[in-house]
Amino acid sequence: MASAPSSTASSAPGTPGRVHLPDTARDLVKILVTGPFGVGKTTLIDSVSEIVPLHTEEQLSEASAQVDDLEGVRDKSTTTVAIDFGRISLAGGIVLYLFGTPGQERFRALWDDIAYGALGALVLVDSRRIDASFDVLGLVEETGLPYTVAFNTFPDAQSHHTGEQLRAALDLEPGTPMVTCDARDANSSIDALLTLVQHLIDRHPSESR
Repeated sequence: MASAPSSTASSAPGTPGRVHLPDTARDLVKILVTGPFGVGKTTLIDSVSEIVPLHTEEQLSEASAQVDDLEGVRDKSTTTVAIDFGRISLAGGIVLYLFGTPGQERFRALWDDIAYGALGALVLVDSRRIDASFDVLGLVEETGLPYTVAFNTFPDAQSHHTGEQLRAALDLEPGTPMVTCDARDANSSIDALLTLVQHLIDRHPSESR
C-alpha cells in the first residue's frame, strides 16, 4: 500500500462523473462502511463517491417497524437491504471501493459475503445511541478487520462526554482510531476514511513501500 495520501481526492467528491479508474491507480482497496441502522452510512458514501453510487434501499414498512429499532431515527423512511457501493480515488494511487452494510440484525446473514476481501472498516457511531453500535462492533471484531470509529455528528447531538469516556463506553482498544465526522460533508468524510487508511498503513508498514 502507498504512503498516506493527502485529504484531496483526485476528482471532486460528491459530484459523480468519473467512470473509469485514473491511470495513476495502483492500490485498489475494499473498505466496509458499517454501523447501526440510521447512522449515516448511505449519506457518507453519497458524499464522497466519484461514481454514481449504487443503493439497495427499500421503504420501511409496518412489518419492518416491528423488528427494526427506530429509537432515535423516527424520521427515517428507507433502509439498505443489501449494500451501498461507491468509489473514491485518493492521492498516491489509492482507490477505495466503499461497501456500505445493512445495519439491522436481521441482515446479519449477508455480513460474511459483504466483508469478504475487505482490508478494513469505517464504523459510524451515533453518540445519542451508543448502545446500538455494540452488535456491529462485535461483527467487525469477529471478522478480524482493522477499523476506525467515526462519530457522525447530528444536529441534535449534544454530547457532553469526553473522547476518553466515549472510547471507554465502546470498550475500544487503545490503538483503535476514533474521530468525529459529518457524513454529509465530503471533506469531513474523506478525512475519516484517511484516518482508516493511515491505520491500515501503520499496521502493515512493509506493504506501504
